[in-house]
Amino acid sequence: MKTIGLIGGMSWESSIEYYSIINTQIKLRVGGLHSAKILMYSVDFAEIEHRQRLGDWNSLSQIMISAAQILDYAGANCILMCANTMHKVASDVAKSINIPLIHIADATASVIQKDGIKKVALLGTKYTMEEDFFKSILINNYGLEVVIPNDKDRQIIHDVIYTELCNGTINKQSKLEYIRIVNSLKEQGIEGVILGCTEIGLLVQECDLGIATYDTALIHAMSAVDFALG
Repeated sequence: MKTIGLIGGMSWESSIEYYSIINTQIKLRVGGLHSAKILMYSVDFAEIEHRQRLGDWNSLSQIMISAAQILDYAGANCILMCANTMHKVASDVAKSINIPLIHIADATASVIQKDGIKKVALLGTKYTMEEDFFKSILINNYGLEVVIPNDKDRQIIHDVIYTELCNGTINKQSKLEYIRIVNSLKEQGIEGVILGCTEIGLLVQECDLGIATYDTALIHAMSAVDFALG
């Protein structure tokens, strides 16, 4: 079994999900008392969020590179950044280490492609929804058509992530707002929806949305299990 390197803490609420999913899957697939070999470097999310708001992506890149290199040196066989937004600096991180970086967008798009879905909605932070670092992989590498919510709804999604979900708060009204937003996107012909922030799956699931739903945290964690077991 290979050792999985996780850069977590963005937020730690979703990092728990990664740890739980990976270990549950290892036990299911291997059996007995087996659990995953995991190394985790957990950052201080307040520092990360502050630098995101400032647009200081150079220093954020250096923080991720440092964490990845520490995990590489410690014996990890792959690296996962447990946050969609921080994949804005994924190419910098990948070039700085000697082991594979498992990219969350590639992992997600591969599953969507296998399902034969062509048009998807993308929910996430404003960085993920509005910038190209995530969408371009879906569009250019996998031929997907990507739809994002309108300005007002993007702000709602973003605010719920940072003020509620990253603090472990699950709000019924916010859940209803997410469902409303997805229902409005269905009118544009989407065939599925990407939960493109690793905390969103804490709030809504496929049974709530009534459409094919791709939880990036779940998919990313499962891809790490596939890697670890070869």
